[in-house]
Amino acid sequence: MNRYGGCKTSAMGILPHRDIDRALEMAFSLDIPFWPQLPNVSFYEDMYVQFSEHFPGIIIDESEKRVSFNTSLFYQQLPEYLERSADPSLFDLSAKFSNVFHRFLARDLSGYPAIKGQVIGPVSFGLRIADENLKPMIFHDDVRLLLFEFTREKINNQYRILRRHNPFPIVFFDEPGLEFVFNSMSGYTSDAAKQDVSAMLNGVEGLKGVHLCGNPDWDFLLNAGIDALSFDAYRRGEVIVRYDSLRRFIEEEKVLEWGIVPTQIELLEQESEDSLIARLEALWDYLVAKGTDKDLIVKNARLAPATCNLVGPRSEEAVELAYGMLRRISARLKEKYQLE
Repeated sequence: MNRYGGCKTSAMGILPHRDIDRALEMAFSLDIPFWPQLPNVSFYEDMYVQFSEHFPGIIIDESEKRVSFNTSLFYQQLPEYLERSADPSLFDLSAKFSNVFHRFLARDLSGYPAIKGQVIGPVSFGLRIADENLKPMIFHDDVRLLLFEFTREKINNQYRILRRHNPFPIVFFDEPGLEFVFNSMSGYTSDAAKQDVSAMLNGVEGLKGVHLCGNPDWDFLLNAGIDALSFDAYRRGEVIVRYDSLRRFIEEEKVLEWGIVPTQIELLEQESEDSLIARLEALWDYLVAKGTDKDLIVKNARLAPATCNLVGPRSEEAVELAYGMLRRISARLKEKYQLE
């Protein structure tokens, strides 16, 4: 697992860039590169649209830039979907739905310690995409069952494709919707989410990673059998370090991706390398005071931007400044802790 940690840098997939080459340059500037999702380049580069490819009942309206679900169409298309479900190509990400993914794969990825992919999580997708009656599709039992199976196969297919290019891929699923479930802001219960997510994770190949910027039930995620957790340490760090399950997670030598560098320009301009290192090490010191080994924390830590930034002022500039600061912080911590 140390090849994924050791204060190496990485990030989740969404970037605000309109220039694909520049976005890829940013992704490859990190220790563990990722393929960027660029919704400002194309509607199809949006993570929700990308995920929807080949799911029965989905309607994509390019002119309105909207994805919806139709119940009758779902049952009409379901037999063909089930007939094709043994074919891995059903779960491919085509060039139409992500030109960037294929541009990423065209690079030589073999020399990196690992590479990173991602899909939107089924809870988030199912809560956001609604049917003809504006009912979120996750509330349809048949649809929800297939949605979690579909996500598992999308993750596994992407993992297999990435593994052809690098022996150490990890595919995260991005689940902003879990925060709303565990905060009782949806009709989809936390117990149902726990059962569905756990069942899906059991069938995921390779390392299992989850990214979440919000504040869900951390105990559930940390005990769900995942191998890596990416979170907003800048805003949520003081909450998550108080969980006993986090210390167990570290002791099991699983990877924590500490999102310590803000990407909003107004926050970034208030910080420095020194202030962010101090903030991060204060979180680590809290864990040490509770009995966690410092070397183990550092060995299995990965560093990342705190969040994505698509619509904020000077978003491209802010993200690029954040990436630069992230790389410098990583270099200082690697030197301090003799990690390279």
